[in-house]
Amino acid sequence: MKTAVLPHLQVFLDVARLRSFSAAARELGVSTAAVSHSVRQLEAQLGVVLLTRTTRSVALTDAGRRLVEGAGPGLGQAFEALKTVSAQPGEVVGRLRLSVPGIALPLVINPVLPTFRERYPRVEVEVVVEGRLVDIVAEGYDAGVRLSEAIERDMVQVRLTHAFRFVVVGAPSYLKRHGTPERPEELLRHECFNFRMEKSGAFYAWEFERGRKNWRVPVRGSVVVNNNEAMLFLAEQGMGLAYAFEPAVEEPLRAGRLVRVLEAYAPTVPGFFLYYPSRAQRSGPLRLFVETARELAGKKA
Repeated sequence: MKTAVLPHLQVFLDVARLRSFSAAARELGVSTAAVSHSVRQLEAQLGVVLLTRTTRSVALTDAGRRLVEGAGPGLGQAFEALKTVSAQPGEVVGRLRLSVPGIALPLVINPVLPTFRERYPRVEVEVVVEGRLVDIVAEGYDAGVRLSEAIERDMVQVRLTHAFRFVVVGAPSYLKRHGTPERPEELLRHECFNFRMEKSGAFYAWEFERGRKNWRVPVRGSVVVNNNEAMLFLAEQGMGLAYAFEPAVEEPLRAGRLVRVLEAYAPTVPGFFLYYPSRAQRSGPLRLFVETARELAGKKA
């Protein structure tokens, strides 16, 4: 059955519900003759009589009653579904799925998402927090957030934060017991929190730079973590040294619960970027999220 019958089916269902051609015409904003023609077209295509008409009343035939019972609920759900995805003038409707590393939440998502949802309440947002590198196209994401060096070159990149440093921090109590390392190699004699890479399973080697020289130190420790907040909590308890991006430790540093070490060797990275496949594929919700993130995320950087 061709989909051309669907407009006629909707008209028929309105007549059946109201038991009146003229009332259906008023509700639909068309003439009574147009309603009558539409119902006759549907009857002709189906080869059955759906309504009996007199000058005073309209009644369903057995075929008409069965059609209402079978098609009415489904068509009603279909039209309701269309309403839920249809935007009013100036309104944005849709869904946005983002892949975000946990360490980016306080700088990017937390300052942006509440305002974005307030401005665009009919946009559904799914934030998947994970540390691994994600193929956002293959896994069905609209966009991702990463450090720029982890983003493929064919992606569009939108800066969300300023550049920042990665620093080594420890509690005063730990440094009092074990001393303060003066060079990156000395970390090999300290208790350091290891971070296991999700893709390879290998431990992350802490990176340092000074002038033109770079270090990658395969630190050791008895505690392995994959969560930034847990690592910093343990560091504050004096259990070892942690490697963290500087904005995440501003508060414990100010309060004196943590202290920077090896600061002269702290490497600088360009910051966090939102990335997505191409400008041509950018949806309305993603475009508006980019605008909101540009406005708000940098204020917290």
